[in-house]
Amino acid sequence: MPKDRFVMHQTRTLANARLILPGGELHGRISFRGGEIVEIARGGAVPDGAVDCEGDIVTAGLVELHTDNLERHIRPRPSADWPHAAAIVAHDAELAACGITTVFDAIRVGSIEGKGGMGWARYARQLATELLSLRATDALKISHHMHLRAEICSHSLVEELAEFGPDDRIGILSLMDHTPGQRQFADIGQYRTYMMGKHGLSEAAFAEHVETRQALGDRVRGTHERAAVDAAQRFGAVLASHDDTTAGHVARSAAHGIALAEFPTTEEAARACRQHGIAVMMGAPNLIRGGSHSGNVSAAALAEADLLDIVSSDYVPSALLYSATRLAELWKDWPRAMATVSTAPARAAGLMDRGQLAEGMRADLLRFRAIGGVPVLHGVWSAGRRVA
Repeated sequence: MPKDRFVMHQTRTLANARLILPGGELHGRISFRGGEIVEIARGGAVPDGAVDCEGDIVTAGLVELHTDNLERHIRPRPSADWPHAAAIVAHDAELAACGITTVFDAIRVGSIEGKGGMGWARYARQLATELLSLRATDALKISHHMHLRAEICSHSLVEELAEFGPDDRIGILSLMDHTPGQRQFADIGQYRTYMMGKHGLSEAAFAEHVETRQALGDRVRGTHERAAVDAAQRFGAVLASHDDTTAGHVARSAAHGIALAEFPTTEEAARACRQHGIAVMMGAPNLIRGGSHSGNVSAAALAEADLLDIVSSDYVPSALLYSATRLAELWKDWPRAMATVSTAPARAAGLMDRGQLAEGMRADLLRFRAIGGVPVLHGVWSAGRRVA
């Protein structure tokens, strides 16, 4: 038997720890074997062979539902493509080092023809195949699932969705509409600053870009939205909305059966989500920076208004655990704060075997200490295997 498989079937114990449990805390120890939590006990004793955590926090591994990090690895610069397999492995290691033990990798479906770097090329099927292959060979440190970001206002969405099926085990499909003048980019002034800064556009080129994208949206939005909703049902995927801005947007999401709202851009939309029983997810960078880079609603404001359920690292993996420490300071409640990055996202994605410390649950754990409000990781375990 290989050494790592032998170790996996040994009982390992983290003792003298501050355990963050569902709804409360416990000073005690936690034991796991074969990828499963087998015992949680009270007290500061450190049994023979146990790791003395010296009072560090031990909590469930983080569950990430929407990260752009894989796309950043496959295209580290606007004109530089990176080999996919190498990018996936590097992305996996980075997330493990940040305490993320389950990730739904966001992969865009839907390309747009454009000039001078303004278009979006097709890549989803190829990347998904390579991700599935690496997952099947146990080459990755943490648990990877797929999140298809369906770009509603694109040229090739229907064709690309047809390349996927139930065997791909798509976990989440989100409805994305990045047409300028609405949702995330409702403020054209903010959008102008973003696009001109990123692509160096002239005023004339920017105006042409906006007109072209708006015309595309008007032409395909209805057909593509229906196709994406149908595809989610075919895949058996959780359906999510993205950048809902108005109560009307949320009502439309609810009519589709959506139960997860990614990054609503206004308090109006977040309150409407609460009324419809839709979980609200916000970005950790928004929370840590004190506001949205697009000028939209502050995640902290939604947290203070009791309108925040789930946090996503979005484009900064290390922000996920950091955001939980910020919420713990804001709410004065560590279990509630940690639930936004573990229990709540796991339940929203339909994963009932992880996301909390409890006997019989998957042994995804992390050990850390908050120093000056900043979390410093001292260990990460994925299905009982030390990965960081």
